[in-house]
Amino acid sequence: MDYSKSGGVKPGQNAPRHAEHNAKGSAKNPFGKGADKADLLARMKAAAAARKTTDDTIG
Repeated sequence: MDYSKSGGVKPGQNAPRHAEHNAKGSAKNPFGKGADKADLLARMKAAAAARKTTDDTIG
């Protein structure tokens, strides 16, 4: 078979297939808004406490 006439692989277009729902600069994730570490720790502690109370009631 003569592969010289079959053509090569087309290069990618370097674009995402879809837009992210929380892309940087969107309404949900604006530029300049940093992740608040205190808020993150509060949410983690609340989740751990909720898990602990559910685990205590099961066992």
